[in-house]
Amino acid sequence: MPIRQLPENLVNQIAAGEVVERPASVVKELLENSLDAGARAITVTLEQGGKQLIRIEDDGQGIKREELALAVASHATSKIAKLADLEAVASLGFRGEALASIASVSRLTIASRTAGDDHGWQLSVHDGVASAPAPAAGQTGTRIEVKDLFYNTPARRKFLRTDRTEFKHIDELIKRIALGCFATGFKLTHNGKVVRALPPAAELAQREQRVGLLCGKDFLAHAQRLDAGAGDFSLSGWVAEPRYNRAQADRQFFYVNGRMVKDRTIAHAIRQAFRDVLFHGRHPAFVLFLEVPAEAVDVNVHPQKHEVRFRDQRSVHNFIYSTLHRVLAEAGVGAGELRPGVALGEPTGSVSAPVQTSVGLPAYGAGRTPTPVPSPGAVQSQIAAYAQVLEHASPVPLPAEESAEIPPLGFALAQLHGVYILAENAHGLVLVDMHAAHERITYERLKGGFAGQGIKSQLLLVPVSMHVSEREADLAERHGEALEALGIHVDRSGPESLLLRRVPTLLQHADLPALLRDVLSDLVMDGDSSRLQSEVDEVLSSMACHGSVRANRRLNHAEMDALLRDMERTERSAQCNHGRPTWVQLDLQALDRLFLRGR
Repeated sequence: MPIRQLPENLVNQIAAGEVVERPASVVKELLENSLDAGARAITVTLEQGGKQLIRIEDDGQGIKREELALAVASHATSKIAKLADLEAVASLGFRGEALASIASVSRLTIASRTAGDDHGWQLSVHDGVASAPAPAAGQTGTRIEVKDLFYNTPARRKFLRTDRTEFKHIDELIKRIALGCFATGFKLTHNGKVVRALPPAAELAQREQRVGLLCGKDFLAHAQRLDAGAGDFSLSGWVAEPRYNRAQADRQFFYVNGRMVKDRTIAHAIRQAFRDVLFHGRHPAFVLFLEVPAEAVDVNVHPQKHEVRFRDQRSVHNFIYSTLHRVLAEAGVGAGELRPGVALGEPTGSVSAPVQTSVGLPAYGAGRTPTPVPSPGAVQSQIAAYAQVLEHASPVPLPAEESAEIPPLGFALAQLHGVYILAENAHGLVLVDMHAAHERITYERLKGGFAGQGIKSQLLLVPVSMHVSEREADLAERHGEALEALGIHVDRSGPESLLLRRVPTLLQHADLPALLRDVLSDLVMDGDSSRLQSEVDEVLSSMACHGSVRANRRLNHAEMDALLRDMERTERSAQCNHGRPTWVQLDLQALDRLFLRGR
């Protein structure tokens, strides 16, 4: 066929293939337009999961009569005018193709009124042809109706799921948008029934209430408030303690400048921060907001604006990682809520006596000099040195009755079956898994000692020859200095071969060729590699496990109190390095409920 110009409606339908995947895609685009218009109240009305009707009503600034026709034209927008605007986009929508694309695969009606008009104006689009604007009643703001989605593209309509499934996608979308736009109220109606009614949340208490409604009160009970900044970056929101974890990544909400995104750099930084405090295969939970200069992030890299690209990925990665790592470390003794006999992080039913950990307790003996990290030396000697701590622990005197200085974990009362320590603090009864607690303490001390030494490497008696691709050989040569810093020395011996001559001492028995390939892959994908550190941590974790107090070992009161004090001084002591909780607490109210006191 000869080259020809495509008809405008066909162009819009092709664009709709990228923008409009299902009814939820329509709702997303229209909600973003409402929010960009300054709406503080948005109502979403659906019929048949959005397949029959989607109506979005807002109280934003509205659209003038002379601009209505432009609003449904392709690549028409009020949000950018020149390249500089595109390089620093501050609005959620900006491509100018959403309404035109939606109108090409549905029957669309748009009515709007600005604050200065006596009445509103309305136009309709059918088969790609827009009517002339006509007077319409209505308050200040915009109302858009999308009927019979994909009525003129039956092949696309066949790919839609059941009404229930499509509605769930929309409901999840509104939940994600509502978590990122606290200043706006949302109302969702489906088939005449109000499903969600979220008032605006200006104050912190109101925001936490919305987070509890949308993420669950169990999440909020375990969540720690975060508000940190460094230079032009700031990170705020809520992050759940590691013991509240999920089988799926269904409690992860991350926003960049108010935009919900999924980004590889961000995901990697969060995984690294939670690396040694979660079970393998478990996922953390968080609602976090990253603010960066608009010119430091490119949001124009995905048709549906799900992904972003940072100008300086390493700085963003380091900021997120260090901030979350510090928050998890400062959690120390721990905070949140536990329920007896229930797997953490999973949906639970009602129970009569929740078990809680204390919230916001200061470290015992605040201001004292913390226990020093053992001096650098052989890692095995680190274990041997600390294994004697409990053997030679001196008694910890109980405070006088008039003294208010009661440590967060209290003082030991007894030991149960050689496994658990029972202690009394100001809130009630504390139960400690002594092996899990000592394992975390030993692990943190080993890591501290190892960090003081740096990564020690060992020259291989017989260099390991590796057959690699030419690309992998180029990477090894290009990143030689980075590999040296990680304790790896490798020489290129041919176009597709390498000689591995020096490796980290602790990893000399690992699968070295596979390890090097993984490190090279990390350097390409993320700009750096934490794989070696992860491997080292695995070795130290195993050593800490074997070097810790074993179950069924009897401890006296002085030894038990020494362990409690070390827990209070140790970072991330609320869980062991495998992600298991190290202690829980039954407060007096919970104990009263167990024994039906006051009933």
